Amino acid sequence: MATNFISSNSISTTLRISASKSQVAISKATKEATTGRLADVGGSLGALTGRDVTLRAELLDMEKIVDTNALVSARLDVTQERVSQLIETAQSFQKDLLAARNSANGGVIIAQPAASNLQSLLTTLNVSMDGQYLFAGINTAQQPMTPYQTGSASKTAIDAAFNAAFGFPPGDVAAVNITPAAMNNFLDNAFATEFDDPAWGTNWSSASDQVMRSRISTTQTVDSSASANDKAFRNLAMAYTMLSGLGLEALNQSAFQAVTDKALLLVGGSVSDLASVGARLGTAQEQTTNATSRLKVQTDIVNRQINAMEVVDPEEASVRVNSLKNQLEMSHALTAQIQNLSILNYL
Repeated sequence: MATNFISSNSISTTLRISASKSQVAISKATKEATTGRLADVGGSLGALTGRDVTLRAELLDMEKIVDTNALVSARLDVTQERVSQLIETAQSFQKDLLAARNSANGGVIIAQPAASNLQSLLTTLNVSMDGQYLFAGINTAQQPMTPYQTGSASKTAIDAAFNAAFGFPPGDVAAVNITPAAMNNFLDNAFATEFDDPAWGTNWSSASDQVMRSRISTTQTVDSSASANDKAFRNLAMAYTMLSGLGLEALNQSAFQAVTDKALLLVGGSVSDLASVGARLGTAQEQTTNATSRLKVQTDIVNRQINAMEVVDPEEASVRVNSLKNQLEMSHALTAQIQNLSILNYL
């Protein structure tokens, strides 16, 4: 028969090790009871840890896109609102222009509203949100439109073109002799050139033709902005400028009507083109909304899969905490009793 010798020291050491393990287990169980999730995901899931990490990465990507889509939607909403305002202003201006066309002092009547509308157009195209200019294309950090005022590149170039065509500046008394044919020739050529490239990009706009594209899902992107270089904005600027910057009050009635007829065509075409811009923005808005809805459904599914692996029952974890604390207290008590044992007590 074999005899095993067990010392009080070895028993005490074993109990101390057990107490240390219990403290670690209590810490983990307490965390799980508080958070409702595994304290050590890798240690608990083992081979499933890779799947959990992959799902968490997918969830993070989708949540980022959902957050980004909120910003995209906000930008599209503001852009769409401003385009709608431009359409309303242009439609109202058409009525004023038709009324002024046959008026004896129509040039004086229409010049001020045209100048106000041009300023409003440029201000709209310079609107920004969160530090980004909405109509600047991809050049979002740079204000797209320069003002049309005395000394500006745009006004200086148009005044120079008028002077070159007729031999005197806009508003000069000699303008009364300009014929409708000469005015139409100027408007269709030298004047129109100021709203085409490269003059437009040099004197008016620093916007990019390329608009912003935003990723609205893991597989889909949309055009999420508009460019001030769009034909709709150029033609509207041309109409307002010819009515406010060519000194219409000095023209004879026939030349004035030639200008108004041209402006009416431009404004009418701009309203149609602006509606097309609004339609593109509306499509992007709808696609963004639908993509966000799909992402939220996918996020919910992935969340449920993660929870199935990581979530623990807080009540069960609390029971474990109490049980482990009781074990730890018993271990401490036994350790104290064993440490008081001595052979001297039995001599």
